[in-house]
Amino acid sequence: MPLRIQFMNSKQLLCDLFQAYYDARRNKRNTVNALKFELDYEAKLFKLYQEIKSRTYKLSRNICFIIFKPVQREIFAADFRDRIVHHLIYNYINPFFERIFINDSYSCRDSKGTSYGIKRLDHFIRSCSRNYTRDCYILKLDIKGYFMSMDRSILYQKIEKILQKYNTDCRGGGLNADFDIDLIFYLIRKIVFHDPTKHCIIKGVRDDWKDLPKSKSLFSAGKDKGFPIGNLTSQLFGNVYLNDFDHFIKHKLGCKYYGRYVDDFVIVHQDKEYLKSIILVLRKYLHERLGLELHNKKIYLQHFSKGVNFLGTVIKPYRVYIRNRTKGNFYQKIKYWNDFLSKNKFQLTKEEAKQFLACMNSYLGMMKHYRTYKLRQKILTRNLSIYFWNYIYIADDYSRIVLRN
Repeated sequence: MPLRIQFMNSKQLLCDLFQAYYDARRNKRNTVNALKFELDYEAKLFKLYQEIKSRTYKLSRNICFIIFKPVQREIFAADFRDRIVHHLIYNYINPFFERIFINDSYSCRDSKGTSYGIKRLDHFIRSCSRNYTRDCYILKLDIKGYFMSMDRSILYQKIEKILQKYNTDCRGGGLNADFDIDLIFYLIRKIVFHDPTKHCIIKGVRDDWKDLPKSKSLFSAGKDKGFPIGNLTSQLFGNVYLNDFDHFIKHKLGCKYYGRYVDDFVIVHQDKEYLKSIILVLRKYLHERLGLELHNKKIYLQHFSKGVNFLGTVIKPYRVYIRNRTKGNFYQKIKYWNDFLSKNKFQLTKEEAKQFLACMNSYLGMMKHYRTYKLRQKILTRNLSIYFWNYIYIADDYSRIVLRN
C-alpha cells in the first residue's frame, strides 16, 4: 500500500502539532526556551496552529555561537517554537524519503547511525577481501563545507519532485479536500529558504570565529546556500540532497561496497586503479549537479591492511578500535558532569539525571561493540564522581548505567 501524508483535517493538524511538541521537548526539556514554552504551552501551540493554517507563520531569530569541543563549529540554535515546526515537517515527510534512501546512508535514520555504519564498513572489507585473503582497497572521501554549500533551490526541487510523485501515485493524479499538500510545501519553503544569519543573536566575541574556516560558516556561504548544522530538518535535508549521488555510485557506477554518513563516504573495491579513476567522476558529479566540492586534503586511499578511520573508530583486519579523540570526548563529558554535580551541591533533578544517563549511555552503547571493557571499567570506576552512585548503578559489564528507583 503506498504511503500518503496523513493530513486529514484541522483537528488532525492540531494533534500532529502536539505530537511534534512532545518530540521536540524530549531532549530539550530543561533548556530555557523549552521551559518558557511549557508555560501555557497549549495556548502557544494553538496560536502556532492558527499561524500555520492561515499561512502567517514566521520564524524567530536564531542564536549563533561557536563551540570548540569536540571540534570548532558554528551553531545556529533555532527557537524552540521553530523546532516544533521542524519536527512537524519531519514527521510528515520522512517516511516518504525513507523509502528511496539507500540502505547504506547512515545518518539521522532509525535503526542506522554510527554503529550500523561501522559494522557495514567492516562487512564491506571482509566481503571484498574474502575474509582478508585477497587484496582490496578503501577510498574515503569528504565533501568540503557540506552544510554550508548546499543550494536551497536544488534541495527544494528535489523535495518537491519526490513528494509530488508520491502524491500523484496515491491519488491517481488528483487531490481532494482531505489532502493539503500545499500547506506541507508552504512549511517546507519557510524552512528551506530561511536565512538564519539575518537578525540572528550572536553570543560570544568576534575572536571566536577567528580560526573557523570560511567553508564552515553560514556568514560566508553564497547567496541562497547553506543550512544550520544540528536542526532536525537540516539532517534530513542532508540525506535528501545526496540521495541521487548515492544511487549514482551504487547503481550507475556499480560500487557494491559504498556507504555514507553525512558528508563522509567510503568505497571498498578490489582495484586500486579503478578507485583512483572514479575520484574525478565523483568530483565532476558533485560540482556540476550539486554545487559541491571534494575536500582535497581528506582523500584517503589505502590497502585494507592499513586500516581506516571511520565514525570515531579505526577499522583494521579482525578488530575495531575506538579513536583516541572519541576517548578524549568521553573524558570531557565525564569532567563536565562531575563539575555540574559539584556546582549543584551534589544534587540532581530527575530530568538532569535522565540527561546524564542519556549522555553516558550514548558513549557506552557505542563502545560496547569494541574491545573496550577495561576502558569502560576504568572510566566509570576511577573518573566518575562517587556522588553519582547515589543515583545510578552499573549494568551489563559496564556497557550501560541505570537510574536507581
